[in-house]
Amino acid sequence: MVNKSIISVIVFVLILGGCASMSESQQGTAKGTAIGTGAGAAVGAIIGAIAGDPARGAGIGAGVGAVGGYIWSNRMEEQKKKMEVATEGTKVSVTQTADNQLKLNVPSDISFDTGKSTIKPEMHAVLNSLAKGIISNPNSQVTIIGYTDDTGNDSINNPLSVNRAASTRAYLASQGIAINRISIDGRGASEPVAANTSTENRAKNRRVEIFVKEPQPPQQQRQHELPQPQEQQPYIQKPTY
Repeated sequence: MVNKSIISVIVFVLILGGCASMSESQQGTAKGTAIGTGAGAAVGAIIGAIAGDPARGAGIGAGVGAVGGYIWSNRMEEQKKKMEVATEGTKVSVTQTADNQLKLNVPSDISFDTGKSTIKPEMHAVLNSLAKGIISNPNSQVTIIGYTDDTGNDSINNPLSVNRAASTRAYLASQGIAINRISIDGRGASEPVAANTSTENRAKNRRVEIFVKEPQPPQQQRQHELPQPQEQQPYIQKPTY
């Protein structure tokens, strides 16, 4: 506990003293690493940003003791900025999560119609820009989670949400991304972002969330990782006669 407290103080001092001399981009990289990789990696990120060598800083941070699963590299920051430009004027939100993932929330305005898993044409430009960023960062991985509104029951919504994620994955794969870099899941109507009390709110819930993450190098990862959930497979609808 004492060592952790000392490191935390050092990080705080370095942030105060170091960030003042950083550019906005360098500050974003250092802060992003601090969020997801703990005190050791935060020190490394700050040192690396000041020195102009983020990779070297990450190595220093790992030596102190990185504990997070993902890193927020310059490539991740650049992709976030490009996605903000690509989604400007749409209702797609682009954020950095607390554990250093790039998150795109794509509501039904440009994603899916009610009861459908076919991607709307309006979503193509967003996915094209996303694909370019993923291709330019070969270390990155993608997770796509599909959701529905509360129209219908679980027997309809659960497979529909998986198929929406699968359709999104198929489109990204068609743009040149190896399909084994993309995992999918579906949550049905179980996790609404708004109360299903209006057409507008249901449109918000009928969505896909896309997460792009850059894992730490193997030597920096924790020795004991939590087990990952098994990926769901798309449902194949049998024809009705």
